[in-house]
Amino acid sequence: MSLLSHHHLCHTDCHTPERLAELRQAVSKTEGVTPIFKALADETRVKIIYALLQEPDLCVCDLAEIASLTVAATSHHLRLLKNMGLARSRKDGKLVRYSLNDEHVKSILEEALEHSAHLRSTPVSTG
Repeated sequence: MSLLSHHHLCHTDCHTPERLAELRQAVSKTEGVTPIFKALADETRVKIIYALLQEPDLCVCDLAEIASLTVAATSHHLRLLKNMGLARSRKDGKLVRYSLNDEHVKSILEEALEHSAHLRSTPVSTG
């Protein structure tokens, strides 16, 4: 939205055009974040990530058992997580073992869990 069209929508100038331009530039930093949240928006993938957070180095069979999925479905989710850079794998003989890719993934999930617990313990405001 251009600044000119902004003035047609807003009857009051809350911020200067310069500040709005600064903010528009700042929000461009969010590019590339959405795919990460899309990957984490699936409950099954969150379960897999949480299991890997609790016990790094799990094989697909273990993860399938934990998530109550078929091995094929689990492999599909793990492939997506690997492609997103959220998980990694290593060969161990005939087995492939999975772990979280780095501490960022752990931090994101821990923050989400903490926030979820906070929301459950806080009464919802109606006003």
